Amino acid sequence: MWCGLQAAAVPNLTTAARPRHLPLSDVPASSPVKLLLRFFLRGLLILAPATLTVYFVITLIRGLDTTFDLGVPGLGVALMLVVVALVGWLGSAVVVRPLLALTERVIHKMPLVGIVYTSVRDLLDAFVGDNQKFNAPVIVKLTEDSQAYKIGFVTQASLVAFSLPELAAVYFPDSYNFSGELLLVPRHHITPLNVPSAEVMKFIVSGGVANVVGRRVVISEE
Repeated sequence: MWCGLQAAAVPNLTTAARPRHLPLSDVPASSPVKLLLRFFLRGLLILAPATLTVYFVITLIRGLDTTFDLGVPGLGVALMLVVVALVGWLGSAVVVRPLLALTERVIHKMPLVGIVYTSVRDLLDAFVGDNQKFNAPVIVKLTEDSQAYKIGFVTQASLVAFSLPELAAVYFPDSYNFSGELLLVPRHHITPLNVPSAEVMKFIVSGGVANVVGRRVVISEE
């Protein structure tokens, strides 16, 4: 029945009824069409990343400037950067640290607010703080008998707090996305990668098509 439907869905074209245009693969290599297509794709490869990057930066600056509108273009963004840097400088002062700790303790006791505040703080601290978490790229063997591996970042080397010292927390980012998944894996399944974290993140997010600058990683067959 399925075969009959397939046969009915694809009509039997005779030689006379077939399209007379040549596919692109049959066009001679020196054809102007192929040369134009090749140059177009090369130009797209050069311009697209730069154009998208500039567009993203301009959109971000415009959004911030609109949020902190002081009547002069760019002044709101500059003032915001100065204020953030000033807060960071004050937060590094020994006199201010007890006040910040007291404020955090009060926020932690607030329902829902404490959860949101702690999650955002820990996330930012993992990227740009003193306790960066995404600086330990690893490759993880999925199962004992599997030859498949996943690349991720160790966020907790040991889960002693959960009474699971033999496990480690590994975060696996998704490709072409800003999400990911957290897995608790046996420590002996983890092999550190001697590759810069930024290169590993770029490799994962790009779906494996990005070139990685780093040493070759040898996976043991134990």
